[in-house]
Amino acid sequence: MRSGVIAQKVGMTRVFTETGEHVPVTVLKLGNCQVVGHRTTEKNGYVALQLGSGSRKTVYMPKAERGQFAVAKVEPKRKLAEFRVSEDALIPVGAEIQADHFVVGQFVDVTGTSVGKGFAGGMKRWNFGGLRATHGVSVSHRSIGSTGGRQDPGKTWKNKKMPGHMGVDRITTLNLRVVQTDVERGLILVEGAVPGSKGGWIAVRDAVKRPLPKEAPKPGKFKVASGEQAAEAPAQGEGA
Repeated sequence: MRSGVIAQKVGMTRVFTETGEHVPVTVLKLGNCQVVGHRTTEKNGYVALQLGSGSRKTVYMPKAERGQFAVAKVEPKRKLAEFRVSEDALIPVGAEIQADHFVVGQFVDVTGTSVGKGFAGGMKRWNFGGLRATHGVSVSHRSIGSTGGRQDPGKTWKNKKMPGHMGVDRITTLNLRVVQTDVERGLILVEGAVPGSKGGWIAVRDAVKRPLPKEAPKPGKFKVASGEQAAEAPAQGEGA
């Protein structure tokens, strides 16, 4: 099981195939995505990689967090995330994961925070049908109707779908195909829409419900501090 990456959503565009068909894609940018720490079975009870992305000023950063980045010898990161991996898929601390960590044609799962919609009614939030447009209904055409508060059941059940706050939820979209990668600019183009607004942080990892292509680099494609690239690295993930 390989590690994922932390990316920022740039926006949507389209690319053309050799046959002239256009494919809508979402552009994701890797902003210096580096390995900040390891989580091991002996110390933490599980195996994972802690990744960081983006840049952050240290003026208001707690001393404990500054020390964490100092030990890893990496610049302070704005976004941190953990990815569960197998023991043979550990990548060295300080290594920068590149865009060709994913191969063209493979499927990935993306996780982000959906766009906030504020307070929304039942029709927008839950796709309710609303009330009649005529025949006795006036003013309240978009109301949700009865919530069950008459003789039976005599109360409104818990978790009843009602108007309320919509959006700002953690959403995972499965099985998006990688259309193109750009290592120099750190871009990953995936087919279809990705949850979240422009500039939002997105976690990208190998699809759970699709097999990993044989040509995918293991434990990943990354660049170590010395500038060397590592692909098809040894079991411990040390760059060539």
